[in-house]
Amino acid sequence: MDSLDWAVLIGYFGVMVAIGVWSHKRVADVSDFFTAGGRMPWWLSGISHHMSGYSAVMFTGYAGIAYTYGVTSYVTWSFPIALGIAVGAQLFAPRLNRLRSRLHVASPLEYLKTRYDLPTQQALAWSGVLLKIVDVGAKWAAIATLLSVFTGISLNQGILVTGVVTGVYCTVGGLWADALTELGQFVIQLLAGVAMLVAVLGRLGGVEALWTVWDRPELQGHTAPTAGPYTLTFLLAYLFIKTFEYSGGMWNQAQRYMATPSAREATRSGRLSALLWFVWPLVLFFPMWCAPLLVRPKRADASDAYALMTEQLLPHGLLGLVVVGFFSHTMAMCSSDANAIAAVFTRDIAPALSRAARSWTQRAGLLAARLTTVAFLGLSMAVATQVNSPAFKDIITVVIAWVAGLMGPIAIPFMLGLLKTFRRSGPTAALVSWAAGLFAFWLTAYGLDGVELQIRIVAPLATSLVLYVLLGYVKPEATPERDALLDRIGGDGHGDGAAAVPGQASGERSGQPLG
Repeated sequence: MDSLDWAVLIGYFGVMVAIGVWSHKRVADVSDFFTAGGRMPWWLSGISHHMSGYSAVMFTGYAGIAYTYGVTSYVTWSFPIALGIAVGAQLFAPRLNRLRSRLHVASPLEYLKTRYDLPTQQALAWSGVLLKIVDVGAKWAAIATLLSVFTGISLNQGILVTGVVTGVYCTVGGLWADALTELGQFVIQLLAGVAMLVAVLGRLGGVEALWTVWDRPELQGHTAPTAGPYTLTFLLAYLFIKTFEYSGGMWNQAQRYMATPSAREATRSGRLSALLWFVWPLVLFFPMWCAPLLVRPKRADASDAYALMTEQLLPHGLLGLVVVGFFSHTMAMCSSDANAIAAVFTRDIAPALSRAARSWTQRAGLLAARLTTVAFLGLSMAVATQVNSPAFKDIITVVIAWVAGLMGPIAIPFMLGLLKTFRRSGPTAALVSWAAGLFAFWLTAYGLDGVELQIRIVAPLATSLVLYVLLGYVKPEATPERDALLDRIGGDGHGDGAAAVPGQASGERSGQPLG
């Protein structure tokens, strides 16, 4: 990188901070901070939903998979995510929106206290927070890895720089700042991704390389839809997991649906995000698939291949733009995760721990939300410095094995609890399925040797799903109160739309959790 690239990067950071400061005036209370007051347009929500699902792991871990296995990286990653979001847009998005518009909650987990009970809500909240600290730590490490390739600064310095900038804008501006910066980041990534595609096509002989390049011996086997550990079983397991994760099980995605004015707008938001997931990763992945023709990575897992190719192919200025694109994805995901975790802590965990938290004023609740955001970012940055330790092994292991494996036990009671089909499954089913799923993760990941990747991923979710459904029939715990809750969030009719947005209900304005 030269001075022009640095100017682009520093300018980007400055714009992100400026957007956060500008968004500050749109945040008057906790509802604004966590759900944009229910006033976010569906198209902005959809772009934000899409962008908050990416990180620099796309350009490191998945770039290594693309370098080694080719189109498998798309078939077993973004394609199942797109399908999962398309399903979730119809099934879960409207219900998540009605949590805010009808129940007047600001955190996705607030409804769990009524749907199950307080212990269940706390178990899911605490385990989800701890998982996200590790997950976001891996994202910081990924972007710092890329930054070290371009600038030579250390891993810890890269983590500090990106974390501090992200912390400023998302702490000041809340979900509005997240969404608006993600819109800008989407535009930047669009320009950077197209620039990289054009550069690769130019080096390989023009547009016809899109269909002729696959005959070259370096890319032998690169057109196989599944390869290596990424088998058909892995694909099916990943599809199932990502349907829950990207439809709301990853709480920051649920917030995007909650932030739209109505259930219908939430569905449109999800459909836009699904479309982007179908199309845009193809543009990003093609240069990675062709990387064996252009570069020889220095890392054994080829996680530096995309960064090396960028340095080799792009002129200064455009190089800086692509580096900004790397940052944009990671900062989008990490800032949205920070906002979601702050919502869960201040609305669900803190009131259960402290009597004072149950009577916070709007000012006190907003201050607590911002302090929690800073604390979460700090903890995740600390974890990032250890992501390559023996406990975590490497970045892609954390993202695939830890997140995919642990997301299921947390998401099953939360997501299926929205559906009346599972009305019989109560607190017992939720807690047992959660605990057994976590045990299944430990057993397959650490208790037994030689367990295949797809088994480690699917076992926790399958265990939780089977027990959640089975216990609902063996020990049904449906009650009139739970049925009434499911009726309110499950059907169309009065209560949807902007009229219900302001959230003047006493529970929301006082900071009290539902129930």
